Amino acid sequence: MPPTSRPGYRLALFATALAVVVVLLGAYTRLTHAGLGCPDWPGCYGFLAVPMSEHKQVLAAERFPDAPLEVRKGWNEMIHRYFAGTLGLVILGLAVQALRRRGEPGQPLKLPLLLLAVVIAQAIFGMWTVTLQLWPQIVTTHLLGGFATLSLLFLLCLRLSGRLPPLSVPVPPALRWFAGVGMALVLAQITLGGWVSSNYAAVACTDFPTCHGQWWPQMDFSRAFDLTHHDIGPNYLGGLLYGEARTAIHVAHRIGALIVALFLLALAWRLFRHGFTSLAALLLAALAVQLALGISNVLLNLPLAVAVAHNGGGAALLLVLVLINFRLRQPAPAVTRTHVETASETLRRDPNGTGGVELPSQ
Repeated sequence: MPPTSRPGYRLALFATALAVVVVLLGAYTRLTHAGLGCPDWPGCYGFLAVPMSEHKQVLAAERFPDAPLEVRKGWNEMIHRYFAGTLGLVILGLAVQALRRRGEPGQPLKLPLLLLAVVIAQAIFGMWTVTLQLWPQIVTTHLLGGFATLSLLFLLCLRLSGRLPPLSVPVPPALRWFAGVGMALVLAQITLGGWVSSNYAAVACTDFPTCHGQWWPQMDFSRAFDLTHHDIGPNYLGGLLYGEARTAIHVAHRIGALIVALFLLALAWRLFRHGFTSLAALLLAALAVQLALGISNVLLNLPLAVAVAHNGGGAALLLVLVLINFRLRQPAPAVTRTHVETASETLRRDPNGTGGVELPSQ
């Protein structure tokens, strides 16, 4: 570890890697329809693990007669919970460490405490995901919480690492604005993706770039995005919206992807023009991979590996935007008072900038 890295960097880096695993496991759990693999929370049919023995399975059937046990789905859900619980404990450790070292130079305090609050909220939403039987609003919010946890952990790593060299030139405010809007658009697109997933609309269109062979098929946007019509109560496994509403959600996600892609291309161009070539290349690579995965999901009819990778690609694109915004908001080396005074004195002594050489008169 380089000497510039601050205490807690390695733990934050481990937590970030663990958060990536939790995000991917969450996607895998949703895509294998295992969100209700355990009908209770935090255990599974009243046990700490999926009941495997015949005796325990009999008890599980008695406790939850309306939720037959599927062992594979139960394990998918519980493995996700184990990793998420471990991540919560690591984040608790980061918060305790920050409190103990508060006041030390360069030690963040608000960020670890915010992370702890977010992960507690995530646990609550994880419980509601099960107890409210995959209510789309809760599932989408839970997904966003996972991405927020990952982003904040990555930001904490950046603040603790001390690896990035200082900027050599000031950053124009317009470029910072572009980067901020780009991250907001990516977050909005991730929200749309969560809505697609929670309403099982990923295969509402099976052709590309058209949908059902049309550029603008029959769609019901009012039903698709009317939150008041998504009532709590029934089991939402598999989704309850009919075809035209699901098509509207899918097409909205496609339109959002087009808007995000165009804006990020413009951001990459601006980064390149101002000398941030590595950041521009990283952004273009993440964007290209994510677009390719999204199109592959449609053309290949949502293969599990590609769908999970698409969730990971969304996380990667968001982290690239976090890195860009962090980098552009680092202070550039200031011109010191000594430098200003030296330049002023030089100009006073040699106003023509000739270095003291007397030029011939015309």
